[in-house]
Amino acid sequence: MTTTPAPPAPRTPTGTTPYDVGLLLLRLVLGLIMAAHGTQKLFGWFEGPGITTTGEAFEEVGYPAGVTMAVIAALTETLGGLGLVFGLLTPLAGAAIVGVMINAISVKWAGDVMGQQGIEYEVLIAAAAATLALTGPGRFALDHFIPVLRHHRVVYGLAALVLGVALAVVVLLFKD
Repeated sequence: MTTTPAPPAPRTPTGTTPYDVGLLLLRLVLGLIMAAHGTQKLFGWFEGPGITTTGEAFEEVGYPAGVTMAVIAALTETLGGLGLVFGLLTPLAGAAIVGVMINAISVKWAGDVMGQQGIEYEVLIAAAAATLALTGPGRFALDHFIPVLRHHRVVYGLAALVLGVALAVVVLLFKD
């Protein structure tokens, strides 16, 4: 017995699907949140702590060279977030956010998911970023101007996620 594939999403006269609109919304919200968090760390914007205070916090939780690690995390959040906003190198941008969230989860993990130090926020961000890495950015993205990314493939997202997780693990190996 053969199964028939699901019908394609309905298109508007401009060729847009509901998926394109939904992915754009997810990219914009997640990307802007992450870019804002990154600039809080880097520049102290949005009442953020700035790089020196963030570096001290990194050292307190066991990362060596706190300021350097804070710069890496802040740049990853900022550039990964902006990559999602613009739909530029979306698999890598999503994977970058996943890597940062793996480290954030390791810092907050206290044995419970939803207690006082719960990790549900970080898990949700990581899941949303992984979703974008796997699905691609949708129609409204700069990736459509990059020939190899114009037609997103799941393998691109998987490869990017493997890279993001591997780099997150390498960073965790330096943590006390």
